Amino acid sequence: MAMQVGAADGDGEEQFNNTINTTPLVDVMLVLLIIFLITIPVVTHTIKLELPKERNLPTQTKPENIVLAVNRDGEVYWGMQRIPDQEALVARLKLESVKEPQPEVHIRGDLEVRYEAVGRVVVACQRAGIFKVGFITEPPAGQVTR
Repeated sequence: MAMQVGAADGDGEEQFNNTINTTPLVDVMLVLLIIFLITIPVVTHTIKLELPKERNLPTQTKPENIVLAVNRDGEVYWGMQRIPDQEALVARLKLESVKEPQPEVHIRGDLEVRYEAVGRVVVACQRAGIFKVGFITEPPAGQVTR
């Protein structure tokens, strides 16, 4: 790639400009900018919906609700009674699942427990035919519950 430069003595020949002409680039960029400015308002139009408001309700513990607790070691407790294994939990949940109305299962998991242990409790609820499973959490500090 060679470029011929005019004579240094300036004998009337024009000097070559060795810089890149950016005018076409600026023109293309301005056209793209105008196109984007025109099309963006079309993209942001959405269907008008009223979304539900977030609310943190205190747990309404009913006598028929089943509260299962999973401690940091993965041990499962039904109320204050320890459940020895997964099959015993499923068998006990099956007895509760046939009641009308079916009770809700509330799972309380320790902050340090592995997800796998809580997942096993959810699977046990599915195997037993429990339809309503909820997780009990603590509200963030400073948040007022209504």
